[in-house]
Amino acid sequence: MKLQTNIGDETVEVEIERDGDRLSASVGGRQYELEVSEPEPGVFLLKNNGEITEAFVSAGKTALDATEVMIRGRIHEVKLVDPKRLRGSGSGTEHGDGAAEIRTAMPGKVVRVLLETGSEVKKGDGVIVVEAMKMQNELRSPKDGTVKEIRIAEGSTVGSGDVLAIVE
Repeated sequence: MKLQTNIGDETVEVEIERDGDRLSASVGGRQYELEVSEPEPGVFLLKNNGEITEAFVSAGKTALDATEVMIRGRIHEVKLVDPKRLRGSGSGTEHGDGAAEIRTAMPGKVVRVLLETGSEVKKGDGVIVVEAMKMQNELRSPKDGTVKEIRIAEGSTVGSGDVLAIVE
């Protein structure tokens, strides 16, 4: 399967072939032979040359939403696009005039709410800071707009995939 992957502002070509728990992947010209397992929903163990890497994945609500992937304490917004689906698609805007949800990639605790409802925000601006696995992760706005809703308070415990804020 050939895909285009948008990771942040970078676009990378990805080719994946799966055979049971084995995965062959070409990512931006680099080759990987992996063993993949999912011990619990949204948690993947990737074994490459004897090294095991844990990845926490929080998929968006729809296929058009970005997926958050946390690897080694860093959160990456990843959007996979099947090039065949690009043909005949509508506008090129990611969220258009609709709402964009800010979700957690993994369970944690809200340590700071950086903005309040009604605040103007630019794409990439920090909105909320969540601590997970002793790492603080700033969740950023996926688009320019206004913070329509903040659904949590500082000190709240959140689960993987929870919607914390909405930007319109």
